[in-house]
Amino acid sequence: MSQQRSNTRLRSARVAAGYHSQQALAEALGVGVRQVRRWESSTPPWPHPDLQSALTQLLGQNMEELGFTPPPGRESAGQRPRSALDTTRKSLAAVPVQSTATIQPVSVGDDFAAVTRAHRSLYWSVAPTALHPTVIGHAELGCVLLAETVGRTRQSVASSLSETWLLAGRIQFFDLRMSDAADETWLRGLQAAREAEDHLLGAATLAHMAFVPGWDGRLDEAAQRIVAARTYARRGDAPALLLAWLDAVEAECETRASNTRTALHLIGHGEDLLAAGNEYPVPDWFDWFSAPRLAAFKGNTQLRAGHLPQARTTLSAALDQLSESEEKQRSVVLGDLAAVEAADGDPVAACQYAVRALDQLKRTWYATGMDRVREVRQELVAHQREPCVRDLDERLYDWSTTVSALAR
Repeated sequence: MSQQRSNTRLRSARVAAGYHSQQALAEALGVGVRQVRRWESSTPPWPHPDLQSALTQLLGQNMEELGFTPPPGRESAGQRPRSALDTTRKSLAAVPVQSTATIQPVSVGDDFAAVTRAHRSLYWSVAPTALHPTVIGHAELGCVLLAETVGRTRQSVASSLSETWLLAGRIQFFDLRMSDAADETWLRGLQAAREAEDHLLGAATLAHMAFVPGWDGRLDEAAQRIVAARTYARRGDAPALLLAWLDAVEAECETRASNTRTALHLIGHGEDLLAAGNEYPVPDWFDWFSAPRLAAFKGNTQLRAGHLPQARTTLSAALDQLSESEEKQRSVVLGDLAAVEAADGDPVAACQYAVRALDQLKRTWYATGMDRVREVRQELVAHQREPCVRDLDERLYDWSTTVSALAR
């Protein structure tokens, strides 16, 4: 006899929003825990309109995405304006979808995973505006295949789907500055990780979700998501590299809250983890972190703490250790080195690093790298009549850079 399924969409959204128990969500909504338990059942009842609004505001998704089906002739309350992702959905809605009674062959899992791996590799060189719609389309296909596969094939599709949503969110957040859309996308990735029962993908997704409130100054919310990420990492036997990255994520959130001492302690713990290592293998999809990147996190924190000589040494070493393929990260490190020189009162050296960052960005666009350059230019306001700063402005505001920045 097959086990009755629960409303995993609502449960995943609840956990991702920081409500780690049904009781916590019930208290936030002012209802009994039995009501939440019914909503998370396999046949959730349609909530009252005021509770619909409360659910969508608390969990950040509309009712259908939370696993509810409206009764005939009823519409859900609390609908929010959606991202560009909905445009894709609406267009796909007009396309006939294969009946869920048809089961796809076992080979579908490997075929879908192969495209996922290709997108992962393409991310490092293809323009984000070109890659993003393709990744989103692949994810939408994965949602269809998830309903047409069973057993291990379904689990394989769910795992690749979670990785695809994770990549789509990374493009939205780091490359296109679409923070709200990224948060929604990563939540879908968390739901897919739940379907795949892949705790490490769940940990990676939750840690990425911590960036959204962390960069916005909502440290408490970011901390909740990091705690959840660490919990999933323990369940999945995380390798040292992933655990060190969790330290780096938390350190960045603390740094942006001006808690640089705490951040440096976390980075030191991450360095100890990498030095000790463990026997657990690193997943193939975990390709955005390394020891030099941990050093880049450290250098940025030292910079913000005002430890300029240490930041210069750390960032210079990180730049030397980055591989040629890590072009996006190189623009970030060059921007931070420019910021070190600007803070140290050397506008000429600051501009030299900033121009190198712009050269890198011209080859491989990265919004996070451009943000660093713009921050440096702001620090150079007092020197804006200097020839080096004017030359930087010529590069910063030439046709290609200006149009590219505005188009993205």
